[in-house]
Amino acid sequence: MNKKKTKKPAEPKKAKKGKSLASELQETKDKYLRLYSEFENYRRRTSKEKIEMIDSANKELLKDILPVIDDYERAIKANKENEIEGFNLIFQKLKNTLEKYNVKKMEIKKGDDFDSELHEAITSSPSEKKLKGKIIDVIEDGYNIGENILRFAKVVTGS
Repeated sequence: MNKKKTKKPAEPKKAKKGKSLASELQETKDKYLRLYSEFENYRRRTSKEKIEMIDSANKELLKDILPVIDDYERAIKANKENEIEGFNLIFQKLKNTLEKYNVKKMEIKKGDDFDSELHEAITSSPSEKKLKGKIIDVIEDGYNIGENILRFAKVVTGS
């Protein structure tokens, strides 16, 4: 009897099938990791955007409060001789509220160098040579909220 030689193709098919399953599993793992990373990035980005939006809303509110402080400062200066205890109490309360929101007044003195990133020059005035390009007068104080500028200081510079 003539026996037919049988091929054993089953083993290579299983091996190919095993390799294709392994590569498919690896691809699925890779897709999962990428998707997970994308989601984490999305979550961080939206969280940061939400915080920035809240800060932006606060920024506008605080910007609107600053002219009130300016008016109080002018009223206190104008009424030095009179009894101004009430003015001072209200002014201190308002300053404490701003400090609670991390709003701080810029420390600017006459004679400081003019910096266009911190100051807004309203006008320039003839002055001595040593005050050329320096601040002669501060019209409105500047304010920072954290590390960001809330309002530039309005100053008069020497020319």
